[in-house]
Amino acid sequence: MDKMEQSSLYAISINSITGEQINLKDFKGKKILFVNTASKCGFTKQYEDLEKLHKTYKDKLVVIGVPCNQFGGQEPGTLTEIQNFCKVNYGVTFLMTEKINVKGDDQHPLYAWLTKKELNGVKSSSVKWNFQKYLIDENGKYIDFYYSLTNPMSSKITKQL
Repeated sequence: MDKMEQSSLYAISINSITGEQINLKDFKGKKILFVNTASKCGFTKQYEDLEKLHKTYKDKLVVIGVPCNQFGGQEPGTLTEIQNFCKVNYGVTFLMTEKINVKGDDQHPLYAWLTKKELNGVKSSSVKWNFQKYLIDENGKYIDFYYSLTNPMSSKITKQL
């Protein structure tokens, strides 16, 4: 793998909440919004607007929820519990991944790419809390990130779509 390919978002492997491998290359041609999620957070109600964003822009955007238990222990559930919670309470139909670490020594390669300029080529950031969002363009290039306070249906995000 050459250096260029190593820094490609599409080379990163992550599994879905049900255990199947997600091939990010399948989403070429659409923007991707990654969101680290939690079921017991003050921002959890954003699942509702993430679902609305997913349904409204599904022809040009893939929303991917990424469960994480690193902020206040607010995602303690098993993958099955998380999946059931999202479906029952918010009707979530967008893609959800396995539970991962988004920061620290065990940071998943996806979040290493999202948060390190030397990998994404644009900007470094740190994940501050649950429901921080990262927007990627149709060719797997980093666009920007949005803190938890930014609603998924905010014009900051929708104007990029």
